[in-house]
Amino acid sequence: MDAIIELKDATIYQRDNIVLSDVTFSIGKGEFVYLIGRTGSGKSSLLRTLYAELPVYDGTVNVAGFDLTEITRKEIPYLRRKLGIVFQDFQLLDDRDVEANLEFVLKATGWYDEDEISERIDLVLDKVGLKDKRKNMPYNLSGGERQGVAIARALLNNPDAILADEPTGNLDPETALDVLKMLLRIADSGTAVLMATHNYGLIQKYPGRILKCENHQVVCSRVE
Repeated sequence: MDAIIELKDATIYQRDNIVLSDVTFSIGKGEFVYLIGRTGSGKSSLLRTLYAELPVYDGTVNVAGFDLTEITRKEIPYLRRKLGIVFQDFQLLDDRDVEANLEFVLKATGWYDEDEISERIDLVLDKVGLKDKRKNMPYNLSGGERQGVAIARALLNNPDAILADEPTGNLDPETALDVLKMLLRIADSGTAVLMATHNYGLIQKYPGRILKCENHQVVCSRVE
C-alpha cells in the first residue's frame, strides 16, 4: 500500500511544548483511520502538523509527497492542494451560496475555465449527495448538509488525503452517521481519510483502524 502519510520518530509541538513524541505510523491510499484521544491529548496538534500549520523539528514526516521537515513557506499551498481539510464548524462563507463557496476555492487554487469549474462543482456535490443544493445559502442548510458542503469543498482538488477534525462534533447522532458514511465512501474511492473524533458510537457501528493519542504517545490499534 502506498503511504500518503508517514511519520517516523516524530515529535509534535504546540509552541515550545512537546505534545506527542516518538510518533510513528503510516496511512495508505484509500485507508480510513480514526484518530481518538481525550481533549488536549494532541489530536488537533497532530492534524495541524500534517497540513504544515505547526512545524516539524524532530523525526520524519512525509505527507502527499512532501517532506515536512524541509518544506518551505512557498511550498505549503501546494501541499494543501493535495489535502482536503474538514473542520467541526464547517467554515463556509455565509454571504454566498454553495456554488460560490466552492467556486471561490477553485479560483483561489488556480482554476480559470468556467466550464471546468462548473463541472467540478457538480462532481463533488454529487459525491456528497447535495447536487440539488448548489444555489442554496449555507444558513438555509441543515448542519449535516453544511458539513456535506465542507466535505465537497475538501474534495475539489482531488486530494490524496482528507484530514477531518471532529467533523461530526456539532451534529445529532443520525446526521453524524451520515457524515461518517460519506467519508467512508470517499476512502473507498481511493482517498485516504484521517478522522479525529470523540464519537465512540460511530466507531462501534463502523469499526476500523484507530490511532489513539494518550500519555504523549500515539498508539495504533484496531477494532473489528
